[in-house]
Amino acid sequence: TSRKGRSPSRVLSEARFKMSEDTLPAAHIKRLVKHKLNELMAELGPDAKGNKQEGNIQKEALFAFNESAKIFIHYLTATANDICRDGKRQTISVDDVFRAIDELEFGEFAEPLRQSLEGFKKNAAAKSAQRTEREDKKRKAMTNPAAGDEDEGDGDDAEEEPDEDEDANDADEA
Repeated sequence: TSRKGRSPSRVLSEARFKMSEDTLPAAHIKRLVKHKLNELMAELGPDAKGNKQEGNIQKEALFAFNESAKIFIHYLTATANDICRDGKRQTISVDDVFRAIDELEFGEFAEPLRQSLEGFKKNAAAKSAQRTEREDKKRKAMTNPAAGDEDEGDGDDAEEEPDEDEDANDADEA
């Protein structure tokens, strides 16, 4: 059942006047649709002449996909927001989104979404670690210009002994 009378038709009518304002990137929608369509066509195998089958999409169909995606986002957002407000909170959490997916009876999407979310978290953590590493190197190069020059060198002087000043800095940092 829908929360507080939020039927798909009500969300659609509320969102209708804004549809032209908030558009999703058409190229991205087209890429998603074409990718899935090509997967489905590959399952059919080659055509009678042995050629790989490719599906085509009319412009109006792409527009319909775009509008459908926006409607789904509006509906999911409204439901997640209701769940959030019921919890006396103002910020929608990922748990609110999962509960909204279940409430809207799209539970079969929950597990693939969880897997995507885990991948997103791992990717974000890796990027954060890389950024921290770059910032640390930059900071070290700013405080010790000679050390920064060695990192940017061609590697020929890798066997060189560190200066006494660098040894003192390393001892201070430890």
